Amino acid sequence: MTTKSAAAAARATVYGYPRQGRGRELKKAVEGYWKGRVSAAALHATAAELRRSNWQELAAAGIDEVPTGDFSYYDHVLDASVMVGAVPERHRAAVAADALDGYFAMARGTQDVAPLEMTKWFDTNYHYLVPELGPDSVFTADSTKQVAEVTEALALGLTPRPVLVGPVTYLLLAKPAPGVAADFDPLTLLDRLLPVYAEVLADLRAAGAAWVQFDEPALVQDRTPAELNAADRAYRVLGTLADRPKLLVASYFGRLGAALPTLAAAPVDGLALDFTESAAANLDALAAVGGLTGKRLVAGVVNGRNIWANDLEKSLATLGTLLGLADHVDVAASCSLLHVPLDAALEGDVDPQILRWLSFARQKVAEVVALAKGLALGTDAITAELTANRAALASRATSPITRDPAVRARAEAVTDADARRSRPYRERTVAQRERLGLPLLPTTTIGSFPQTDELRVARADLRAGRIDTAGYEERIRAEIAEVLSFQEKTGLDVLVHGEPERNDMVQYFAEQLTGYLATQHGWVQSYGTRYVRPPILAGDISRPEPMTVRWTTYAQSLTDRPVKGMLTGPVTMLAWSFVRDDQPLGDTARQVALALRDEVDDLEAAGTSVIQVDEPALRETLPLRAADRPAYLAWATEAFRLTTSGVAPGTQIHTHMCYAEFGDIVQAIDDLDADVISLEATRSHMQVAGELASHGYPREAGPGVWDIHSPRVPSVEEAAALLRTGLEGIPAERLWVNPDCGLKTRGWAETRASLEHLVAAARTVRAELRPS
Repeated sequence: MTTKSAAAAARATVYGYPRQGRGRELKKAVEGYWKGRVSAAALHATAAELRRSNWQELAAAGIDEVPTGDFSYYDHVLDASVMVGAVPERHRAAVAADALDGYFAMARGTQDVAPLEMTKWFDTNYHYLVPELGPDSVFTADSTKQVAEVTEALALGLTPRPVLVGPVTYLLLAKPAPGVAADFDPLTLLDRLLPVYAEVLADLRAAGAAWVQFDEPALVQDRTPAELNAADRAYRVLGTLADRPKLLVASYFGRLGAALPTLAAAPVDGLALDFTESAAANLDALAAVGGLTGKRLVAGVVNGRNIWANDLEKSLATLGTLLGLADHVDVAASCSLLHVPLDAALEGDVDPQILRWLSFARQKVAEVVALAKGLALGTDAITAELTANRAALASRATSPITRDPAVRARAEAVTDADARRSRPYRERTVAQRERLGLPLLPTTTIGSFPQTDELRVARADLRAGRIDTAGYEERIRAEIAEVLSFQEKTGLDVLVHGEPERNDMVQYFAEQLTGYLATQHGWVQSYGTRYVRPPILAGDISRPEPMTVRWTTYAQSLTDRPVKGMLTGPVTMLAWSFVRDDQPLGDTARQVALALRDEVDDLEAAGTSVIQVDEPALRETLPLRAADRPAYLAWATEAFRLTTSGVAPGTQIHTHMCYAEFGDIVQAIDDLDADVISLEATRSHMQVAGELASHGYPREAGPGVWDIHSPRVPSVEEAAALLRTGLEGIPAERLWVNPDCGLKTRGWAETRASLEHLVAAARTVRAELRPS
């Protein structure tokens, strides 16, 4: 039985919700606006309808407060920059002329103006736009968006809780603006920023908001005493304002650690903490500070980042313990539901037995509501939910889908030698240069070429039966031939087949490996209007037959230049999937690595001389706490080497990473023992070249010279200037020339022009390097 006070406390809430809509209406409206087919008024109307639908569905499901302010046309951190007036100087004229177009210019850039840098949101696959700040930054409040959404929700008869990026996290995510000293610390601007947040709070209170949520996920990372003091100062200032709503400070993605006592003592009205398995230490830490006397606790007991059904009884036990540690305990998911698909009920092709194991955003809302009801009224009030939940968990635990004895035996037999190349790099590079015969500053691309409307139509026609497999494959062969011909004419040195047959760099492989499940409607936002459908890793992994050999060897038959074989690496296959939670990640990574090793070996046997195994998620999956990183990096780098170490010395192994802070993992990059690595570098102005140089990185590297996440075409001189900067850290004999990332999202016109400029830049700098 629960007490009367528990019943009064147990409310259900969420921190945020998927933005895209059931049919990705937001993506279509935004991209239509960019192309001039959708008016600004129509775009705003679509957004308003999506917000209304989301809020009303949440309220109907039993959510007591609906989150507002988390909805975004592109990115919520960019929205925060607009809210505090942190618009870069180069974009101010565009923003002043048209706020919406200026907003998208900051996100995407224009032909004449570069966008903001983009990087990963903590250890997720969501990308945010990095604020640019300097000692001269001036902040001004603009609460228009936040107030408007509160007003919309109130007009619907709902209780809104605005969600804002907290001031400390905002500054910790920021970087020095171009031209500002690299050692400038944006956190020194805190006292300048807090009055702006105070003004926004006053505006929200006047609009009718009773509570405001400040998201401070940066505080779950290792923080210095100065950073913790900044958090203390921020919330003492904001907490003692006379004209403010109640303040809920939310953390997620892990345990708070040393920041918990700081926030518990702050004059705020509530804390939202992660109590999922990865953050179980928060419970002990909360008890150690004596709980939250006089404060509200929002307990994130439902995993907001994975798609497996919650163990309701286990969560209820956690919630019961928390009742004695706060005046009010509410129930929530552990973070915004932005990171999971919308509704598992849409997946009509998934086996009904497996479907009940899954919990997407709408199912997680139901779990949160059931837990709040069970906490308030007792378990008898949710007997049906508990019975169904027990059956689902038991079904998954005993299913033969999850275990393959042959896969497990092979993984257990792996030795250290299996994850080591037969020769060191200094010997391999001699064999590779002799085999490949490449020029100084060799040029290549990352792998994918534009996914045209014709390719998408061909895939749709195949699924609908309008063409047969032979007709579809003829279209793929024609596309590969066109891509190869263009690369040869442009002068690229190492070619790719363009990946026209692939829907997504993870999904394509997942659909050919045992143990994975694919979804039809499981879209998750990666950045802006880029959505992906992460596959579900449900069981043991193996490769029944070759996946890429046929198309790679066909492409190689069309040219005398080397064509790269292209694979997605084991860590990225995990990171960009919804991974199983019933065994250690390292065990799953080893299974995936062995399956991919078979593919690498078959590519080499078919004559492929260059094989690229992409690992863009290696940094992204890095644990947020330093103490947890060595164990992760040990199995992550071993998995990559296990994938690639079976080849001969003369076969060149490439890898690729993008949109991350690489300085944290330079040693891990070294430990991969890849012969060549290509890295995103344009928006960060070639920062990674210096990081590699400082480390003494001994192998070849291609820091990107074309930002492919922007529609702008770099000039020859712009790309050449980046190359010259790269040469300051990487010797010419080890420097490659390539874009930042794959070209799947770009159009053919900009791709042609940009690659022509890239090749011209390489030739220009080569000429400068030749002795006169």
